[in-house]
Amino acid sequence: MAYTEYFGLTREPFSNAPDARFYFNSEQHSQALIRLMYAVDSNKGLAVTIGGVGTGKTTLARRMLDDLPEDRYESSLLVMVHSGITPDWILTRIAMQLGVESPAEDRLPLLKQLYERLLEIDKTGKKAVVLIDEAQMLQTRELMEEFRGLLNLEIPGKKLLNIVFFGLPEVEDCLRLDEPLAQRVAVKYHLQSLSLNTTKSYIKHRLQVGGASRMLFAPDVIPVIHRYAGGVPRLINTICDNCLFEAFMRKISEVDLSTVHSVAGDLGMLSQPTSSGQGEACDDLDEIENMLDRLEQQI
Repeated sequence: MAYTEYFGLTREPFSNAPDARFYFNSEQHSQALIRLMYAVDSNKGLAVTIGGVGTGKTTLARRMLDDLPEDRYESSLLVMVHSGITPDWILTRIAMQLGVESPAEDRLPLLKQLYERLLEIDKTGKKAVVLIDEAQMLQTRELMEEFRGLLNLEIPGKKLLNIVFFGLPEVEDCLRLDEPLAQRVAVKYHLQSLSLNTTKSYIKHRLQVGGASRMLFAPDVIPVIHRYAGGVPRLINTICDNCLFEAFMRKISEVDLSTVHSVAGDLGMLSQPTSSGQGEACDDLDEIENMLDRLEQQI
C-alpha cells in the first residue's frame, strides 16, 4: 500500500515534478505574472524574473506559457540545459519554435527567415513571445549580444519579439556581460521565499489538489516545516512528501513534530542533530541552497 491510498489521496500532493494542476497562485507569483503579461502585451521587449533555487521560476514560466492565448500570441518556452549553448543554437531554436520552416544553416539567411516570420505573425495581429528558463546558463557575452540583436528585430514604432528570462540571481551577471542589453530590461521581478502564512496556504492547497479530505499535518508542525525549508517551495514539497511517507510507515493519522524532526534529520537539515531527533533548522541561506543542490541529486 502506498501512502496515497493510506491517506485517501488521489495523487501524490508534494511531488516536485512539474504539474499545472498544483500551481499555487501566491501573492508574489500573481504579481510577477501580472507584470510579465503587461510586458509582453505592451511589447516592452525584455523582461526578467529572478529567484533562488526552488522558488518556483519554472512553474511560473510554464504558467505564463499556458496563460498566453493562442489567438493573441505566438509563444514558446526554451529551457537552457547547460552553459555550452551557442548563439547559432539559440537563433535556430527560436526560429523553429516560432514557425520558421527549414531554417537556413547560415546566420544571415536564418535571420532573414526569422524576420519575415515575425512580420507574418505581426500581420495576423499576434505578438511573438519567447520564454527562456534557466537563463543563468547564458554565460557568454556572445549569447547576450545575440539576444540584443533579436530585440532589434522591429518595425517603426513596434518591437516584433518579446523575450522573458527566468533565472537564478546569477542572471544579473549574465546581463552585465552586455550593458546595452541590461539597459533594455523593461520589467524585472524578484521571487522571494514563502512566508509562514503563505506556506500554510501552500500546503493546504497541495493537499486539496491531491484529494485530501482533511488536513494531514498537525497545526504545530507547519512553522517547523517552514523553518526547515526556509520558505522554499521545492524544499517544502520534499519535506512534506517524506513526512507523509514516514507517517504512513508509523501508521499514524497525521504528521506530528516527531515525524518532521526525524525527516529533517534524514534529509540532513539539522544543523546540530541530537539524540532526541530535535535540532535547530538551518537559517543560513547559503546552507539552504547547498541542501537544495544535494536534494536535487536525490530526486
